Amino acid sequence: MKSNENPDLKIAQSITPQPINEIGKKLGLTNGEIEQYGKYKAKIPLSYIDEKKVAKNKMVLVSAITPTPAGEGKTTVSVGLVDGLNKIGKKAIAVLREPSLGPVFGIKGGATGGGYSQLIPMEDINLHFNGDFAAIEKANNLLSALINNNIYSRSRNLGIDPRTVKWRWAMDMNDRSLRHIVTGLGGKQGGFLQESGFNITAASEIMAILCLAKDFSDLKERMGNIYVGDTFSGDAVFAKDLKAHGAMAALLKDAIKPNLVQTLEGNPAIIHGGPFANIAQGTNSIIGTKIGLSLAEYTVTEAGFGADLGAEKFFNIKCRAGGLSPSAVVLVATVRALKYHGGVAKTELKSPNVKAVKDGLVNLEKHIENIQSFGVPVVVAINKFVSDTSDELKTILDRCEELNVPVDYSDGWANGGEGMKDLASKVVDAAESCTSTFKPTYELNMSLKEKIEAISEQIYGANKITYSPSADSILKRAKDLGFENFPICMAKTQNSFSDDASSYGRPTNFTINVREVEIAAGAGFIIPITGKMLRMPGLPAVPAAENIDIDGEGNISGLF
Repeated sequence: MKSNENPDLKIAQSITPQPINEIGKKLGLTNGEIEQYGKYKAKIPLSYIDEKKVAKNKMVLVSAITPTPAGEGKTTVSVGLVDGLNKIGKKAIAVLREPSLGPVFGIKGGATGGGYSQLIPMEDINLHFNGDFAAIEKANNLLSALINNNIYSRSRNLGIDPRTVKWRWAMDMNDRSLRHIVTGLGGKQGGFLQESGFNITAASEIMAILCLAKDFSDLKERMGNIYVGDTFSGDAVFAKDLKAHGAMAALLKDAIKPNLVQTLEGNPAIIHGGPFANIAQGTNSIIGTKIGLSLAEYTVTEAGFGADLGAEKFFNIKCRAGGLSPSAVVLVATVRALKYHGGVAKTELKSPNVKAVKDGLVNLEKHIENIQSFGVPVVVAINKFVSDTSDELKTILDRCEELNVPVDYSDGWANGGEGMKDLASKVVDAAESCTSTFKPTYELNMSLKEKIEAISEQIYGANKITYSPSADSILKRAKDLGFENFPICMAKTQNSFSDDASSYGRPTNFTINVREVEIAAGAGFIIPITGKMLRMPGLPAVPAAENIDIDGEGNISGLF
């Protein structure tokens, strides 16, 4: 299909957005209270956080079963659910993540929903979007430059041992050739030879910090707490020892403010932060979520990839840090993903196959169990595709009814908010039935290995966990530095409950292999890296970038 024939693009181009000040008025904001970035975008000041309203209003988390490579439409469901909630008389807002250019130019293309459940202006959201990712990159790379400069300096160096520096450069692009590099070439004037590399910006600790910070002061303090490495005598070195944190935080003075846009139906949406869930915490900012909860009765937010990644981290990391607790979780399932987990090849997912759907239901069942373990009501949303058959859809409905789990169709792609009203009503019923806060997977006073093992066994279903000598060493170092009370942010493939991307469905009797560990002291968590997981993805054989273009009038195509 040519980009100019894409139905999502045609729909988006057929809608005239409302001026952003009109969207602000729906939230009770006047013209002077938002910082406009052109006609259809704005930033919201942090002063709009109202903790009393945060505690009173309801948050709905949208997660999913283990996805196919193309994703199962969490953003489409989230946007449609906001439109549906507004259709049934609830004041609702979406609070979602910003797209990374890695997937935009890589395998997925744009990330603003689809059909009649989209965010606009989609071109701006997908490309640069008010400069937030660029600011995060700059802050990350400023610290890299200051570390190298300190090592090079004869008069002011801290005695940093370059071999212990694990801080990496960041770039919001997929480029496998930058995973492992050597810096400092060029003789005496080029610094010291050193092994280094790049993380994609979504995996940078700066991104994690931005999304966990409470305000400007907390942002700067967290920047200062970033663990850089050790001196030759074995003392820990932090960013504040390099006097880096003030300038780093200054680079984020605008990026810390959430961005206001709208759905195709003119309902408000906040887009802020963009950590991946397979290599970072996978959820938007605490600030953005709290502003949403301060301005609307219902805040619909999402967590990346499957619930074993995004939702687990949402509960155990974000909710802990922000004092938050969702009133309901929407678990997105699709016929095609269930067939995928039932053993059907990617090329055959559009062909009817009720048996494969039944076989794949074990994946949905495990995700339902995981959400229920947090003590929060769950509603299954069947995101409909035109290739789905009535028998395949009924198979999912019947199983959810057997499990006594509320379920309904998500038909926002084809029908916008009107197609989401029934699901929205069930979500409201679930949210209003929630009377307690969530139950975490582990307690913070447990050892780091006990926490890793709790996630691996309870959420993934593993029966064994192994650690490389390097991982053991860094876990010991983290304990020695006083970080054993940190939560855990697992880096694991999104394609399976296990760390083997080819193991579909609900694998059993498997081992989680922790091959590496990173200390994210600024973010306040420990990152075990499992299996073959990488923090700098590569591009596919045919990158989505090849289909993105701009014409002589400045119109962009191919972003879907």
